[in-house]
Amino acid sequence: MPCFSSQLTARIEELDLRVDTVKMMNDENVRLLLAALKEISDNQQRQLALQREHSSLVQRQVERHEMIQGRAENIQAKSAQIMAVARRTLFVILPIVTLLILYVSWLLFRY
Repeated sequence: MPCFSSQLTARIEELDLRVDTVKMMNDENVRLLLAALKEISDNQQRQLALQREHSSLVQRQVERHEMIQGRAENIQAKSAQIMAVARRTLFVILPIVTLLILYVSWLLFRY
C-alpha cells in the first residue's frame, strides 16, 4: 500500500498541471467556458420555473384533496346518523313484526 505522503505528492502534481492548463487558456477557451456557464445558468432558470410550476400543481392537488376529504367526512357523518335511526327503528319494528307473525300463526293453526 503506497504511503499517504506519496499519494498527496501525486495529487499536488496533478493539481499543478491543472493550474498550468488554466493559465494557458486562450480567448476561444474562455468564450467556450462562458457559453457553457451561460447554458448552465439558463438550464437552472428553466429548472426553477418547472419547480415553481410543479409546486403550484401540488398545492392545487392538496387543496382538492382537502375538499374531497371534507365531503367524505360529511357523507360519513350522515350515514352514521342514518344507521343510528335504522338501529332504533329495528328495535321497535322487530318485536312488532315478531308479534304479528306469532298472531297470524296462532290464527292459522287455532282451528
